[in-house]
Amino acid sequence: MVFNHPSSRGGKDEGGCPSVFVVDTHATRPPVPPRLMREGRWTGAPVTLLTMLVSLALCGMVIEACFIYSLYQTELVQSASTSKLTGGDEVATIENHLEESLPSKPMAHLTDGVDVVHEKQIMGWSMNADPILYEMVYRNGSLIIQKEGYYFIYSKVYFSFSGIFHHLINMKTEKYTGKFITLLQSRETSPESSKMRSNSYLGGVFHLSENDAIYVSVSSTQKILRHKSFENVFGAYMI
Repeated sequence: MVFNHPSSRGGKDEGGCPSVFVVDTHATRPPVPPRLMREGRWTGAPVTLLTMLVSLALCGMVIEACFIYSLYQTELVQSASTSKLTGGDEVATIENHLEESLPSKPMAHLTDGVDVVHEKQIMGWSMNADPILYEMVYRNGSLIIQKEGYYFIYSKVYFSFSGIFHHLINMKTEKYTGKFITLLQSRETSPESSKMRSNSYLGGVFHLSENDAIYVSVSSTQKILRHKSFENVFGAYMI
């Protein structure tokens, strides 16, 4: 229903128009202005509950961060303590690893080098060119056997010559004092009028005793070409 409510000024409001009210005859309570409803929607209990939930979430994050930091510090302390206690074990592990990487049997591999001074016929070998020496001794051009057994012995030389060139692997042993035994030998020939370059390789298996000495000899070490250290090699290994 619609009613006109006259004001004290002749039934009109300040704008000169009559005041009009709409009355809902089915309403059971007075109408609430829309603005008051909108303002009251986010006040009271809901806002308090939301604030509590946000605060609780923030507290949980702070507690979790503190717990992670404490756990991390504990692990650092335990790791440091373990490192101190197992320091000797780690060293032993490294030593065991190095031992495992070593050859299982005696061996040697020698090459030529700029530091080498050959004798007239006996070749010398470099101790500066990363030689391999395991359970064998190098002395004065010879490899000294430390453990009795069968060995593969080899040598390769690069040389320039005319006429005849000899390449040998010899052995000295305590069984024959003052004498040497030729184990392997190669011979190259060419016309005297021409000069040639060639390679000679020797290799074979022999039984060697403790303190036997093996060495390489040639017709003349002056004929050995020394462009690269690996062109002249000498070695042996137990089989």
